[in-house]
Amino acid sequence: AELSDEARQELLAFLSGTQSQGYVPKSGQISGILQQLKDEMSKALADSTAAENAAIQSYEELMAAKKKEVAVLTGQIEEEQARIGELGVEIATMSNDLDDTKESLGADSEFLVQLEGGCDKKAKEWEVSKQTRADELVALAETIKVLNDDDALELFKKTLPSASASFMQMQVN
Repeated sequence: AELSDEARQELLAFLSGTQSQGYVPKSGQISGILQQLKDEMSKALADSTAAENAAIQSYEELMAAKKKEVAVLTGQIEEEQARIGELGVEIATMSNDLDDTKESLGADSEFLVQLEGGCDKKAKEWEVSKQTRADELVALAETIKVLNDDDALELFKKTLPSASASFMQMQVN
C-alpha cells in the first residue's frame, strides 16, 4: 500500500527515533531499569549455573564415593556369607561329633557298669579264693605239724620197712 508523504515522514521519524513537536521520551529510565534487571539476572544465572555445576560435581564425587562404599560393603557381605557358610559346616560337623560322642559315652557308660559288675564279682571270687588258699595253708601247716610229731615218726618206722624205697631220693648217680 502506498503511504502519503506526511505518513511516510512520521513513520521514518518514528523508526529513526526522532520525534517532532517537542516530545521528550522517557524510555531511558525504562531502558536503564531493564538493563539493570538484565545484568542482575545474568549475574544470578551465572551464580546459579556455577552453583549447579558445583552441586553436580559434588554429587558425582559423592556417587563415586558411595559406589566405592557399596563395592567394599558388598565384598564384606560376600566374605561374611562365606564365613557363615563355613561356620554352618563347622557347626554341623561338631553337632555330628557331639552326637557320636554321646553315643560313645552311652556305650562306654554301659560297658563301665558291666565292668564294675565284673570287677565286683572278680573281687568276691578273689576273696573266696584267698580265703580258700589261706585255709589250705593252715591245713598244710597242721599236716606238717602232725607229720613232724614224734608219735607219727614212730608210726612211720613201724609201718614202712626201712630197706624199702621211699619217696625220697637217697642217692644221686
